[in-house]
Amino acid sequence: MTCGRGFTLVEVLVALGMVAVALAAGVALQSSLQLRAEREPITLLAEVCARNRFTELRLLRQLPAAGQERSRCEQAGRALEVLTTITQTASPDLQQVRVRVLLSDPGGHGESVLLSLASVLGRY
Repeated sequence: MTCGRGFTLVEVLVALGMVAVALAAGVALQSSLQLRAEREPITLLAEVCARNRFTELRLLRQLPAAGQERSRCEQAGRALEVLTTITQTASPDLQQVRVRVLLSDPGGHGESVLLSLASVLGRY
């Protein structure tokens, strides 16, 4: 019986399969990181718009009327929609404020919510 040197075809195919799975995982990770890097600046702009809206409401020095209001916020050349929802709480001195920043889909598929923040606004 002779001693075989080298690898069998099955061993080579198993090794190639393992390399292919590792490469596919790397490509998927790279794609995910790139998508997140592209979305990061617009998310930061959305946060600026939402915080500006909260500051506007606090500077009123009175409780705004309950309901919904839609406004436009331009940051760094991007136009974003800000939807403010104000609801009355059990206490007459507090209101719940929810601010959502929306991005209109250029393909006509509606709007997507970039950021949603909620807080309580007090009378005093």
